[in-house]
This record gives sequence, C-alpha cells and structure tokens, in this order.
Amino acid sequence: MNTSESELEPEFPLEFIVLGTPVSFQSPNKKSKKEWKERVKAASRAVLPDGHWATRRRLAVTLLYFPDGPMDGDIDNIVKLVMDALNRHIYMDDKQVERLVVQKFEPDNVFGFTSPSPTLEAALRGDKPLLYVRISDRPFEDLT
Repeated sequence: MNTSESELEPEFPLEFIVLGTPVSFQSPNKKSKKEWKERVKAASRAVLPDGHWATRRRLAVTLLYFPDGPMDGDIDNIVKLVMDALNRHIYMDDKQVERLVVQKFEPDNVFGFTSPSPTLEAALRGDKPLLYVRISDRPFEDLT
C-alpha cells in the first residue's frame, strides 16, 4: 500500500458520538429509520479522512447508549440500523465485525470508567440521549 492509499484508510480505533435516541430496526417509520442511519454516518464523518475508503479489516464495534431516562424497548433493537449505516461507509460488509459490545447506561446506572478516552468522557458529560460508537481493528484487544 502506498502513502496515498494508507491516508484514505480509516485510522483505528474510531470513536464518535451520535446525538439523539437510536431508532429501532422494528420501527414502522421508514423515514425515521433512514434519518437515524444518516445521523450515524454524519457523526462518523467528523473522525474520517476526506475521501476515505471502507476498510476490509476484521473489526470490533462497541455501542454504549446513554438515554435521558429509563430506556423504552430492547437494547438489541438499536444495533441493526447503526451497523447498516456503517456498511460500505466504514467497513465493506458487516460480516467483518467479529465482536460487538452493546450496553445501556440509564441515568441511575452509569459505570465509573477508570480511564475513559476523551470521546467517551465527552459522552459521559454530554447532554443525553446519545450513542457512543467505537470501532477497532483489534477484535481481541479486550480479551487478553
């Protein structure tokens, strides 16, 4: 890979925050589902190089949802639209995702992170609801 090609490859890990309440894949409202996917893409663009290519690397995705109150619905229903939004945008195919971690942190149940990244710190301090997204090209990094 030459220098210009490597500059177009996303640098991992990527972290970004998506403001708002995630839309469930089960929602009958096609417009809100499309708007949520575009919001996810738009939030990711702030951390991607201009003209980036979707990677073919093996990946791990972490989704931490911080609602502004008790969450309505199931946490697993927010995953599909986020993954679809990143498909052919950050990665070529979501089959590349070997590890997926999803967790909610309702206002009365926030974990005390010992050394959060600046982006996670911004999520912890920011106005809720929001979704913190982290994508790594090291799917086994937390397992060692």
